Amino acid sequence: MAKTNADIEHWDVESEEFWEREGKGIASRNLWISIPSLMMGFAIWLMWGMITTQMQSLGFPFSIDQLFSLSAIAGLSGATLRIPASFMIKIAGGRNTVFLTTALLMIPAAGTGFALMNPDTPFIVFQALALLSGIGGGNFACSMSNISAFYPKNRQGYGLGMNAGLGNFGVTTMQILIPLVMTAGVFGVLAGDSMQLQSPSGTLIGRIEAGTDTWIQNAGFIWLVFLIPLAFAGWFGMNNLKVVTPNPGSPASAFGKILGLYGVGILTSVIGVWALSIMNMWLALPLTIILTVVLLRLIPGKIKPNIKNQFAIFGNKHTWSMTVLYILTFGSFIGFSAALPLSISVIFGNMMEVAADGTVTRVVNPDAPSAMTWAWMGPFVGALIRPVGGWISDKMGGSIVTQIISVIMVVASVATGYVMMLAYNSTDPNNYFALFLILFIVLFAASGIGNGSTFRSIGYIFDQQQKGPVLGWTSAIAAYGAFIAPKLMGQQIQAGTPELAMYGFAVFYALCLVVNWWFYLRKGAYIKNP
Repeated sequence: MAKTNADIEHWDVESEEFWEREGKGIASRNLWISIPSLMMGFAIWLMWGMITTQMQSLGFPFSIDQLFSLSAIAGLSGATLRIPASFMIKIAGGRNTVFLTTALLMIPAAGTGFALMNPDTPFIVFQALALLSGIGGGNFACSMSNISAFYPKNRQGYGLGMNAGLGNFGVTTMQILIPLVMTAGVFGVLAGDSMQLQSPSGTLIGRIEAGTDTWIQNAGFIWLVFLIPLAFAGWFGMNNLKVVTPNPGSPASAFGKILGLYGVGILTSVIGVWALSIMNMWLALPLTIILTVVLLRLIPGKIKPNIKNQFAIFGNKHTWSMTVLYILTFGSFIGFSAALPLSISVIFGNMMEVAADGTVTRVVNPDAPSAMTWAWMGPFVGALIRPVGGWISDKMGGSIVTQIISVIMVVASVATGYVMMLAYNSTDPNNYFALFLILFIVLFAASGIGNGSTFRSIGYIFDQQQKGPVLGWTSAIAAYGAFIAPKLMGQQIQAGTPELAMYGFAVFYALCLVVNWWFYLRKGAYIKNP
């Protein structure tokens, strides 16, 4: 493949004259191709939260714990793949990276569609597809690293907030679109036969009764409709910035680097899933992260010195403080997005029944609210408000905004846990659903605003060479929230104590208050309210 004029030699967006003359137009074009590509990444990464609720309704022979584990596996791989994805832009170029990583999403999308056509598909196939859907999660790191280079410091909140905020609408898009496309054979004979619901479900347009024909396989196939044109848009409409990637090589060479980096992440994700079967997750997750970093350092050839240079971010104390704060914001958003649908189905899908002799048992709630109908609201609010968080932070400073939302999240987490406890042990859990949903929407809104504020802080604190890798690294570690939240909530729901997971999150949020104050708000802070 020949070199194209997509490679931009001169790039000086800190010059207002250059920005107005040509930088702004180029940045906008790259941003508006990046956003829908990132939306598809989020949609495919987190689609298991919705798919598993319908698999339960269709009689797939898997336990609640197994269904929660599919979301957790996708969360684990998506987070792990963000670590190598953090370094892709500086090694392979933005245009090359966004094109290939978007095209790679076709593999888990099509594979999931084919696997869902048969309820006898082995569980290990779904595990493999959940692992591969993590490519969508990994794509966030390279997407954010890429867009950060197109915007000057005083517009970082806008550029990164728009890319992440609208990109995160992939979660809401998925939660709305999957229930809708399941109700009709939109792909005809190409997608195979329908199945029949064994228990009622729901969509935005109403309740679906048992016995209704359902095409669950459309949950995978539908994404191909968007991915194919988006791959072409990325190739023909985006740019490589030579100031960021001095030597991306030929496109074929760049693709090889990208595949090699993702290959490392896939390998360590598999090891991480295996480690979880033999040890506590608080040991398995650090093992996965450390192994990924070590293997990246061992990659031979021209990639090695580039990665070594970027590892300089680990010597900067602000890399670690912002990692903690990014877990607070994005980690919460993505974790709750992954865990909420099945949590609604399990907590409110059953209720306590007291027999005449006083015996208490859990039975099916015949009027349970459907996750398919309600789960999209929280991620929708969190994504919608994220650019607002970036805009406010550009005006007020990122850290003061982060501090305010941290207080809100501590209080909301405790309240949510208490309501979950009441609902789980109630003879009529529906009485608590409205408050439960409102509290989760508050958590999503706060995490969305906080995500905008942490983007602003990272863009302000770090220079051009470090901010891209730092954005990638912090987003990688925070993305483990997509594993931790469904895992913890699944375990605690199974144990009958769902509130303990939320109380644990509240303790972590309180710790983040202290970290943010110490580094950025106290008198004598290292950098004041960036």
